[in-house]
Order: sequence, then structure tokens, then C-alpha cells
Amino acid sequence: MSTTLENIQRQIGENPILIYMKGTPQLPQCGFSAQTVQALMACGERFAFVNILDNPDIRTELPKFANWPTFPQLWVEGELVGGCDIVVEMHQSGELEKLVKEAAAKHQDDQPES
Repeated sequence: MSTTLENIQRQIGENPILIYMKGTPQLPQCGFSAQTVQALMACGERFAFVNILDNPDIRTELPKFANWPTFPQLWVEGELVGGCDIVVEMHQSGELEKLVKEAAAKHQDDQPES
């Protein structure tokens, strides 16, 4: 059985665009998660998410691993981008879409055939 830390590292490693949030993209459970996921969805690329409300172990361990105390957390290609304020700012400047599209393009071959 893998540890919570191994699980977090696997999730970050396997998902080029990943958001740790409260709730789901369709039903965010906090305003910060809602704003962040809205900015991310506006980029038009697929992304993975982890609902930390369903995963209390991740909710406890991730801030220590990331050295970032709050949620949501956006990770792109294994790097912590930041939380709500940073993501919304990047979205407004156009930087977020560029970052997300580049990451998605690099990993489009990883997508399973539909």
C-alpha cells in the first residue's frame, strides 16, 4: 500500500495539469476553488483534479510537501504554479493559457485513444 506522499507524487507525475481543490470542477466547494477552476477551464484543455474534501490525508500532507499552506493548488508539469490569486492573475495576463496549452501539447500523445 502506498503512502499518502507517494500517492501525491504519483498524481503530480502522471497528470501534466492537475488541480487540488475543494469540491469538483462542476461543483466547487469554496470560492477560491471556483475562481481557480474557472480560470483553468477557460484555457480549454483537459486537466485532472483531486477533491481534497474526499481525501483528508492528501489535504493534510500536500501543504507540507508543496510548502504551500492553502488550497486550491495548481500543478503544471510537476511544478506548483500557485493558488487562486496567482492563477487568476496569470489568467488575466494570458500567461496561464500559454502555460496550460504548452503542457497539454507536450502530453497530447499520452492521451488514450477514444
